[in-house]
Parts: sequence; structure tokens; C-alpha cells
Amino acid sequence: MPNFPAAPDSAEPDVPPSPQHPRTPPELNPVTWDFATRTLLAKMLGEFAYEEIISPVPAPAPAAAGDAWSLTLDDGSSLGFRARRRSYGSWQVTPDTITLTPAPPSTDTTTAFGDPYAFLIRARTLLGLDGATLGHLVRELSATLAADARIAHTALTADVLADLDYADLEGHQTGHPWLVLNKGRIGLSAADTAAWAPEARARQRLPWLAAHTSLAAYRGTVGLEDPAHLYSAELDPVTRAAFEQALRDRGLDPRGYLYFPVHPWQWDEVVLPLFSSALASGALVPLPADPDVRLPQQSIRTFLNLTRPDRHSVKLPLSVFNTMVWRGLPSDLALAAPAVTAWIHSLRDADPFLHDECGVVLLGEVASVTVRHPVYDALPEVPYQYKELLGAIWREPLTGCLAPGERARTLASLLHTDPRGRSFTAELVARSGLAPAVWLQRLFAALLPPLLRFLYRYGTVFSPHGENVIVIFDEHDVPVRLAVKDFVDDINISREPLPEHDSMPDEVRAALLTEPPAFLTQFIHSGLFIGVFRYLSALCEDRLGVPESDFWSLVRAEILRHQALFPELKDRYELFDLLTERIDRLCLNRNRLHKDGYRDRPDRPHAVTHGTVPNPLHEP
Repeated sequence: MPNFPAAPDSAEPDVPPSPQHPRTPPELNPVTWDFATRTLLAKMLGEFAYEEIISPVPAPAPAAAGDAWSLTLDDGSSLGFRARRRSYGSWQVTPDTITLTPAPPSTDTTTAFGDPYAFLIRARTLLGLDGATLGHLVRELSATLAADARIAHTALTADVLADLDYADLEGHQTGHPWLVLNKGRIGLSAADTAAWAPEARARQRLPWLAAHTSLAAYRGTVGLEDPAHLYSAELDPVTRAAFEQALRDRGLDPRGYLYFPVHPWQWDEVVLPLFSSALASGALVPLPADPDVRLPQQSIRTFLNLTRPDRHSVKLPLSVFNTMVWRGLPSDLALAAPAVTAWIHSLRDADPFLHDECGVVLLGEVASVTVRHPVYDALPEVPYQYKELLGAIWREPLTGCLAPGERARTLASLLHTDPRGRSFTAELVARSGLAPAVWLQRLFAALLPPLLRFLYRYGTVFSPHGENVIVIFDEHDVPVRLAVKDFVDDINISREPLPEHDSMPDEVRAALLTEPPAFLTQFIHSGLFIGVFRYLSALCEDRLGVPESDFWSLVRAEILRHQALFPELKDRYELFDLLTERIDRLCLNRNRLHKDGYRDRPDRPHAVTHGTVPNPLHEP
């Protein structure tokens, strides 16, 4: 963590420390690296085939019928592999079955193959990659593989993972199951990654900044309208006094400043170079770190407070390019976050089904500080990364929302498999004492009703993907409730006017994206069903003996059960139809490879669609 230095006492030049002797991290060994590369190549083939970036064909005889496939590469060589076709037309490739058959005039020798770099070299024309995209893609691939190797090297068994608390379990997740390059983190060095990546599991303290109100704006929900109320809850009196004294020592009045934590990487890479004018004038003032120890979560820019779990989580801008976007903090969303939270909470609190029967937990973003950049904010045409540079959002902690005996885990954890091949879900099912199908029924009964209620009754959806959906379990590891975090960025409402939207505040309406009703269902399909359940259904068939057809029949039954509870909303079930025969194929990897690449743009990108896929919920 960098110190925020005072002016030097003398003109003596600083002597830089001697560089440490470089060493290879222990996870970069042949065994772990081979596991990481083979696993990622299999994922690459499967997800690229799902999005029809590549089109494997059935392998010629005498290969095993049904699950043997072949892909011809640019140089005429051929990749062979075994893959099962799964729900939504997806592909599950078995890593240790991938082989390469060289093209003539080489011999026809077939060899085991597990090198994603060599695949890109041999398939770059097939994949439709231009040189700029390919260059950046290799960099993201390398960073993702290094992170995967670290996770594999430090992996714990499923029984140990099941005993971890929510915060610690986050550091053992393997990342987005659909996006191939899910830990690219362009901008972070190896040392940065070791300090700040979730898999590093490094406990950290965060320094703070003070921003003058001529540059910064504060928003808070009821009870936090005054920033002093937030600071009195988040900072002890000694720390608050130190902040005020730091300002007075510079002849500044603390009453004109707002406080917020800053990511040390962001301070070094963004604040110092790009806010130098504000630092020179005293409009922006560095402050010490507060004493609380925090842990970065899967979203990389969100920190949980380990010292005081009752205090808010903080979400900070991090100008790193990861998955699909730069991970900054959009100013308009940060300003609107408390108002959006208040509206969503008002819907839940006034609805007995959501509040009393479901007990759904919506971890609201209840306060924010947004810092304006004096130049970039006047230039709407510049890349969006320069409009998301500085600020903070405070999110309600999960602590206090759980009943005695309850524990929480992100939905993403249910897809985890340990080094021995033991599924984390299988471990939880065994601990529950329930039959696998019954446990899944309880899972769907916990997750789906609140999401369906928001969709059908209020024409509102979240993007319920694995990282921002939290499953709450009872003391027997049976799923009982749903919690959602980080939802302000992902809320979409029906473009077709609904009476339930009449009371929506103008500030909220301006902040939320709208979609046609037929596309609104895509957020549940792509975020939850395709983004999580298509992997979970395969895992349950392979590890728990629950056929995929039974899995999806249970999901469909829960949707129909919910609809039967509210027959008065029959027109909404037709308007927001989740049971259509086919749905649009949303594509996440195509965004990177073909649509957006790595080019700058003034607005955040959105996933593209390509064709359609069969909906496993259409028929039981």
C-alpha cells in the first residue's frame, strides 16, 4: 500500500531501494500449468462453439459416435475432442481428450494437445481475429492462465471450502464460467495481482481521500442524507479526528470536504497522474488509511470489512479492463445509487410476498461520493473509462441480515469442483441429508420466486449471475432464501409502460435502462439459466445423478407454481414469457473477439446476440 508522502524536508535525492531478486511464483510449475492450460483450452473450444465462433463437425469413423468432434484449423491440421451437447445447445469438452493431427506433408500422427496459445496461432483466421485484438487477447489469456494456476495450486477440498465463511470462500472461486478470458485484468502488474486479486486472499487496509465539495457530490438514503452520519458509523472518532487534522494542517476547513476510501492502485495509476491539478490546489487531499482490514471480493473492486463486518462494504473504481469493461465507477450510476436502492426497497417492503414470504435480501447501495474530473467530464466524446475515475459506493453488509444458524454463499460457488473432482454442490447436498432432486427443488424455491415477482409484478429485472446472487442456507446447508448485491448497475425495467412504474422517482427513471418486454426475460435466461444453471445442470447429472431433463423440469415447475399463486397476473406471464420454444443466443465472448475488441468507446459495451438456442423450459 503506498504511503501518501508529505513534502521532503531537504533537497537530498531519494535513493531507490535495491530491486528484489526475481523469482518464479510457486504456482508456475509444469504440473499446475499443464492443468490450467488444458482446462482453459477445453473451455475455449466449448464456449466458442456455443457462440458459433467455431463450428466443430462430427469426427469420422472409427471415432466413438455421438460425442467425438473435429475442427479443421487454418493450416489444415485438425483438432479432435470429445464433447457432450448440453442444455441451450452448449458444449462440454473433456480436456484430456483434445488431440492434434498435423496436416500433410507431416505424418498423420495424432498427439495430445493442450496449448491455448498454439490454438490461437493455428486458428486466428478461423476465429476472425484482427492483429490488434489478437495481441491484447494473448495478454488476457496469459493473465487468466496465471490466475488459474494460482487458484489450482492453492485449491482446497470441497469439505474444507464448505466450512469457510462468505468472505473467505470468495477467494477460492475460479471466475466467470462463460467468459473465457475471465481474469485478464489489463492494467495490473504481477505484484498488483498478488496484492489485490481475489485469489490472492490478501487482507488490506485502504487509505482515504478528502475531496472538496466543489469537486465532489454526496448522496445517501434515508438516515444517511448527511455524510456525517455515514462517517460516524464507518470511522472511529480517532480516525475522524486524524482526517480533520490533516486538512487543518494544510489550512483547509474540514466542513467543505467529503471523505471516501481509495484503492491504492487507483491512487498510483489514476489519481496522482490525472488529478494532479486538484491535488496541487488542495481540492483533493490524501488521508491516512483507516484501521479496518478488508478483503477484495470476486468483483475485484468491492471490499468486505473483516474487522467490523457490521460496517458497509465499499465499491471503488479500479481502471482495469476485465471481462467486458473497464471496472471504473460510472458517475451517473453512483449518484443515483441511493435513490435506486430506496425505490427497490420500497417495492419489496410494500409487498408481503417479497418481504414476508420470500424474505429476500437486497443489499442496497445506500451512500455514494462521486468526484468530478474538471476536464474529462466536459468532454462527452472521450472513452467512458475517463468518466469513471474516482468516488466510492457504500453497500449494506450481509451481517445482520442473516437469522441465527443461517450462512451465505455466492451462487457461483455451486459450480466449483475441488482438486479431487468433488463438487461443492455435492458436498452441500450430502451435508443436508436430502435427496439431490429435493435439494435442487429447495434451491429453485429460494432463488426464483423473488426474481419472478419483480419481473411479473413490477416489470423489473436484475442480472442474477453467479457473482451477485447470494444463496442463504439454513444450519443444515439447505437453501432457504435469496440475497442480491451489486444490483443498481444491472436493473432494467420494461419499456412498455406499467402502472407499477407511475410512482418511480424521476431520478430513478433517468438512471435505469429500459428494454422491450420480450428482451427483459433475457436477463434471467442469460444471467441465471444460461450463465449458471446450464453448468449446474450438467454438474448435477454427472455428479449427483439428476438427469438434465429432470433439472429443467424442476425449474419449469417452480415457475409454473409461482404463476399459479398469482392468476391475476396472467397477462404478465404472456408479456414476459420465459417458456418460449427458443430464445436469442446472447454472446459474451463474441463481444471481445468480433464486436468491440479492445477499442475505446464513449459508452459501455453491451453483449451481442447471434441466432437462437432451444429453451429447455419450453416443455417438461
